[in-house]
Amino acid sequence: MTDLIVVPQQTQWHKLKALVLDSVSSPITKRVYNLGLDEFFAWFSKEPRPGGFTKATVAAWRVALEARGLGAVSINVRITAVHKLAVEAADNGLLAPELAAGITRVKGVASKGVRLGNWLTVKQAQTLLNTPDASTTKGLRDRAILAVLLGCGLRRSECAAMTFGHVQQRDGRWRIVDLVGKHGRVRTIPIPPANDIGVARVQFHKPGFTPAALAADQRGTRSAE
Repeated sequence: MTDLIVVPQQTQWHKLKALVLDSVSSPITKRVYNLGLDEFFAWFSKEPRPGGFTKATVAAWRVALEARGLGAVSINVRITAVHKLAVEAADNGLLAPELAAGITRVKGVASKGVRLGNWLTVKQAQTLLNTPDASTTKGLRDRAILAVLLGCGLRRSECAAMTFGHVQQRDGRWRIVDLVGKHGRVRTIPIPPANDIGVARVQFHKPGFTPAALAADQRGTRSAE
């Protein structure tokens, strides 16, 4: 009962993968898990696996990921997806529970050291912020988006989820209030005084201006409110 994933069982595979993806709420995590599981399925099907879907097979998959030069985070999220695959297979009677338990004991890769990362200088950030044409509605929108990304450190998904109602004054200061972020966490982010998102919001609310006017760009496409 180890031959969980074989080429003729495409339908079963897609159903099982759907169970894994349905168990997570974050769209980003779903996308990464979907990619990782598809990669695992392609690797598994590339050559005969006499042992089937076992701890040794998943350990070999981890070695293959390391050989590709992937980072620890990229490898570990793929291993976690396969762990969930084993659990769902066992819960649905497609894999022996003891085999699933063994697969979940396959460890990821230890992350050694601290990534330095890369960021913009103050001059580069200001140049980016000044790029949109602030004399147009679309330019005001783009400048406001860049302002909250640069000045408040928002994720792209958080910025896309923002509405006018999130930007409020509390104790005389502008804040982004009750924004739902990664993993459903709710947070309130202070807006730096030098950030012009507050000014942009006042401009957006001038007479005759509506959120719909902000969302429609010069090409007639739509963006988030």
